[in-house]
Amino acid sequence: MSGTNAAQSTEAKFDVDDNVETSASKRPPEVSSRSGTGTLGKAIDVVAAIADSKSPLRFTDLLKLVGQPRGTLHRNISNLLEEGLIAMNPDTYIYSLGPRLLQLASQAWNENELRGIAEPHLRALNDLAGETVHLAILQGDQVVYLDKFEAQNSLRMHSQIGRSAPVYCTGVGKAILSGLPDEEFEILAKNINFQKFTENTIINFEDLQRDRQTNIARGFAVDAEEHETGIRCAAAAIKDGSGTLLGGVSVTAPAYRITEEIYEQWTHWVQTTASDIGSDADIRMGPRR
Repeated sequence: MSGTNAAQSTEAKFDVDDNVETSASKRPPEVSSRSGTGTLGKAIDVVAAIADSKSPLRFTDLLKLVGQPRGTLHRNISNLLEEGLIAMNPDTYIYSLGPRLLQLASQAWNENELRGIAEPHLRALNDLAGETVHLAILQGDQVVYLDKFEAQNSLRMHSQIGRSAPVYCTGVGKAILSGLPDEEFEILAKNINFQKFTENTIINFEDLQRDRQTNIARGFAVDAEEHETGIRCAAAAIKDGSGTLLGGVSVTAPAYRITEEIYEQWTHWVQTTASDIGSDADIRMGPRR
């Protein structure tokens, strides 16, 4: 089905089971735009809602989630369908991410300079530790995984390349926070909507600030079952020679496999790996002042 035909078919379904009130005064606060009030931001909100949803979405579901007026949402969906950025099942009228996103994501991943520079170092760290290794960058108040090497055993982590995770309770996220200038950290951290994932999760600015100071002093960060119960992580920030923050690298594994001696080894290994990636970035990416 072409994008235009899909959009026309979608029109027939807009009014089914639709008793949703969309006036600005009636919208719940959680549906406000995450990407801005412009046309592009609103379209991105639609794509993000589809990507983030754990259940199938039809038009009325999106109407509730993104909080856009019916006409605006209709136009955004039509345009996204036409561009192949989302798709719609013609039988169920359920939306999914479109094939063009896969093409764009693949191209972005293949052409990402940091990922290419880091890859041999991540592979070496994976061989050394035998556990899952991540490369991540900061995006808003989340970290996005650029690359991942799985543990050398049957148990796998739930993280995926391209997925995001909270910056304040993941090892690689907290390492990246330690690499930010103080002013940037404060602006970011004071706007975090803290959520408690486990009994160990940091849930306020003051505790996160103290944790960051500890991580800066020792040169690494840890996730002591703060994001997922039973999962531990050691991580370090990646900086180039000028001190510019590039991202973070981490080693992650189930807590039952990790002794304190192993954990201490990890902290040294991630710092060395982060330093090596930063040095290579200086050579291959050039000055970024």
